[in-house]
Amino acid sequence: MESEQRPNERTVSQLGEFGLIRRVTAQGTGSTNTLLGPGDDAAVLAAPDGRVVATTDVLVQDVHFRLDWSSPHQVGRKAVAVNLSDVAAMGAVPTGLLVGLGCASDAPTELVDGLASGMREEAGLVGTDVVGGDMVTSTTLTISVTALGDLRGRAPVTRGGARPGDVVAFAGRLGWAAAGWAVLARGFRSPLAVVGAHRVPEPPYSAGPLAADAGATAMIDVSDGLLADLGHVAEASGVAIDLHSDRIGVPQRLSEVASALGANPWRWVLTGGEDQALVASFPHEAVLPPGWQPIGRVTEGSGVTVDGSEYAEESGWQHWTT
Repeated sequence: MESEQRPNERTVSQLGEFGLIRRVTAQGTGSTNTLLGPGDDAAVLAAPDGRVVATTDVLVQDVHFRLDWSSPHQVGRKAVAVNLSDVAAMGAVPTGLLVGLGCASDAPTELVDGLASGMREEAGLVGTDVVGGDMVTSTTLTISVTALGDLRGRAPVTRGGARPGDVVAFAGRLGWAAAGWAVLARGFRSPLAVVGAHRVPEPPYSAGPLAADAGATAMIDVSDGLLADLGHVAEASGVAIDLHSDRIGVPQRLSEVASALGANPWRWVLTGGEDQALVASFPHEAVLPPGWQPIGRVTEGSGVTVDGSEYAEESGWQHWTT
């Protein structure tokens, strides 16, 4: 049976590729970094630093998001947020976004409108724009976002600079998105604060450049889980990292949700991804910037431990594993 449409509703095939592109790229923030915006073969962005930070993430329907759990607007915000957090994790500020969208020809234009409005809202939080991209026909709704950034004279903060004696700290939220996923998977739609954390992450964008200015030696965003992502830092830096559970803690709201679901909130905090928090190492004498909380220490050795012991459960999300 064909889906019923209101008379004023059109599909993307009726709108056409170029009409769709105009719809997605309209109403930008007018970022000063955009020298030439959408409408030509390519955009032109200012690169005052002379170096460009670039990152890409792909979101696929029913893998990274579900439209029965999230609105198109929320999905659009999430698609941008997961990229902008990577820019922040390098100590940079965003300068522009490129979007690739694959959707079915009979997808309603209101779906694309919702995605575009969400992208614009999230980009507007850091004063940047969608400056271009591409649209293709696809049986699976797929969103690819490339974010570009500027270091403003800073050295990039990589995963490979942590040193024994450094303090490990985080900014943002841990475990909330995983708790939201657990709530939605049980068929519930509240509490809204927890469910909302899964639908739209809230990366601490300004915390990345602040950490770089404070002398952060290594940094990463928490997309796959605190232990998994710190594992990348430990491996790249050739060090060990020990976390202190009493410094991390479990927010009361997550404890309440875990109690209601019969779940372990520590698993959400330590292994849950998609909060897009930032975690970094700092020299022990450094003054941590506002919003950064110490949670551990870098030591000699390898791997990541919690209170001196290896965490027994899975450490985080990986594709192509069961």
